[in-house]
Amino acid sequence: MSLLQVVRLDTPMDAPTFNAMLAAAAGVEQRVFAMGQDDEQAWAAFGQAHVYHVASARDDLPLHWFVNDNLLQKSPHLLAVSAYGAGYDTVDVLACTQAGVCVMNQAGSNAAAVAEHTIGMILGLSKRIAYSDRRLRRGERFTRAQAMGGDLEGAVLGLVGMGHAGSRVAALGRALGMRVLGCDPLLSAQDIERRGAEPVSLPTLLTSADVVSLHCPLLDSTRGMMGRAQFAAMKPGALFITTARGGIHDEQALCEALEQGHLGGAGLDVWAVEPPAIDHPLLKLDNVIATNHTAGVTVGAYQKMASMAAEQIIALAGGVRPARLVNPEVWPLFASRFERIFGRAPDAQAVNPGLHRN
Repeated sequence: MSLLQVVRLDTPMDAPTFNAMLAAAAGVEQRVFAMGQDDEQAWAAFGQAHVYHVASARDDLPLHWFVNDNLLQKSPHLLAVSAYGAGYDTVDVLACTQAGVCVMNQAGSNAAAVAEHTIGMILGLSKRIAYSDRRLRRGERFTRAQAMGGDLEGAVLGLVGMGHAGSRVAALGRALGMRVLGCDPLLSAQDIERRGAEPVSLPTLLTSADVVSLHCPLLDSTRGMMGRAQFAAMKPGALFITTARGGIHDEQALCEALEQGHLGGAGLDVWAVEPPAIDHPLLKLDNVIATNHTAGVTVGAYQKMASMAAEQIIALAGGVRPARLVNPEVWPLFASRFERIFGRAPDAQAVNPGLHRN
């Protein structure tokens, strides 16, 4: 049986679990290249590769290693692209679909980490922890009344996106005594209710919530979704949180809403440019908590991502349909290419049950 050839480039947050699982698997061979050290050798390997395990974050990867038409043309045997995490910002999914290449992500692997980070930001802002910390470190004198925070019990939490992370935030919000609203155009009202939120429209959510938290992907339909009109529609003093993707919210409009005192604070893990410039106006505000796309970056989350990715690749080597297939419409074309390369048809019905643990 031909070996499934896997290629990837090393990253600062490499997971030994992934390497160990592929090394122990029958029918899989992996090649790893250091970024920028020997591109010619790497391109030669891509010419024979069946799977490319690719970094998900734009700023972790040089542009010429993004999955696009150029890379696909140089990788004629490529059958699948496996993203490191839940996101796949470095992958042109349409180009992959047209080329008969599966795109697999690790959705749900870092949901708990992202949800905890989100709640941490909400607590930090509502209790004004960062505000007090910064003023104390600057040697400023202020009364306790000036640093008075609010209570989350009885407050309304509005979640835009009710996928893996959004659902986890809903559970944590309810545990804190919050009323949870949710909107997600990809889910029915019944699905949103099952995931722990009251289904509402986005306009209703914005005008009702004391905290608005984004958990949706960056798509053409969500790019710039939170702009001046949306921030103006939010309740005076409300908090805005995003651990989703930069580009969904207008940073200038958010800054204006905060500076004018309409919004009470913001917790930002994602940015249009990551990391944001040191002189970014949002970083100058004491009612902003800022992190650099690290909500899903924890030891546990990376172990889950690594094992989930390895399981999907190993399953694919056995002809099993990936459980987390971003472009399911690719399957017929992928199946014919798989059969041509390996001399056997993949099983569209079989799905590795281990992939459903999250």
